[in-house]
Amino acid sequence: MSDILLIGSCESFSGKSALVLGIAKRLLAHNKKVRIGKPLATCIELTNLSSMSYEGLIDDDVKFIGSTLNIEEENLISSVGLLDDISAEKRIANKDLLPGKTFDQIERLVNDDFDGLNILEAAGSLHEGMIYGLSLPQLAKTLNAKVLIVNIWEDCKSVDALLDAQKQLGDHLAGVVLNAVLPKEVEKIKNAIIPSLKEMDIEVFGVMPKSPLLRSVTVGELIRRLDAQVICCPEKDQLLVETLSIGAMGVNSAMEFFRRRRNMAVVTGVARTDIQLAALEASTQCIILTGLGEPLSQLIHRAEELEVPILKVELDTLAAVEIIEQAFGHVRIHESIKASYAVQLVQEHVNLQRIFEKIDFPCNFSDKC
Repeated sequence: MSDILLIGSCESFSGKSALVLGIAKRLLAHNKKVRIGKPLATCIELTNLSSMSYEGLIDDDVKFIGSTLNIEEENLISSVGLLDDISAEKRIANKDLLPGKTFDQIERLVNDDFDGLNILEAAGSLHEGMIYGLSLPQLAKTLNAKVLIVNIWEDCKSVDALLDAQKQLGDHLAGVVLNAVLPKEVEKIKNAIIPSLKEMDIEVFGVMPKSPLLRSVTVGELIRRLDAQVICCPEKDQLLVETLSIGAMGVNSAMEFFRRRRNMAVVTGVARTDIQLAALEASTQCIILTGLGEPLSQLIHRAEELEVPILKVELDTLAAVEIIEQAFGHVRIHESIKASYAVQLVQEHVNLQRIFEKIDFPCNFSDKC
């Protein structure tokens, strides 16, 4: 069987695609062959797709990474299942819960004489995909593959998830990468947490800092989630929003607050023209108006001059804020600027050489392999 590395996580949106990007980029730069895939597709445009026919199905994350790294289409591994309600319901109704069929399919895709590394991204959590026979522990056991876990670090309680992963994966667990770590936590993790985890046979290959850019969301994504009306600058829907501000204060206080923020989405009532104009003079990527009424033409003209989209939603401010907050950190890396930064983070903060030593994949970066 070809060399396989499974990239998994304990919860969704932990940074798996960032690791795939960084690892694949490094290998390709050293003339190593790479194939990438997601056995269970979780991100796909459902157009003309039979819910139980997956032949040739390529997950959108895989397509994006392949395009970004110029990986040939023949090295994009097809998915053998799609994580959606319809197919899940059919499997349950048909009592088709045995993993043999899907295991046979995925083994055929990777079990050959490919002279390189197959990097497979698992579903969002350790249990996700079990009814398809494609959960991370199932894949690791059947493919006899090593697993790299990327885990969001919130505080010391995050170790619980790592211990659970170790229990479920056993010897298949190669190690972990801690992601989204606050700068003030880095030294404590390196001095106290990592040595303790090593004593428990959990090797930490890297500590990646929290990134506002990777957590950001495009204006277009906010338009979709909010079902917003675009009043001006619709062509600027790819602007990236990193922070959220609520314009519910006095204009003087708002201006001082806005100056300290970066790449904002500002949510405010449609009647607060003073706040809206102040936001336009700060680092604002879009203004989201709530409440009854229409914005003044003065505001629209100024926004057009500065190329800042104005959105109007039929929601109250609190409802809009809740939807926007849920978007941060829960969108995929499908923008080139995010992809470039993800590669940089992985290559600067993750010991890739040690990962390949651990999985016995022959590549010595110091020797320009």
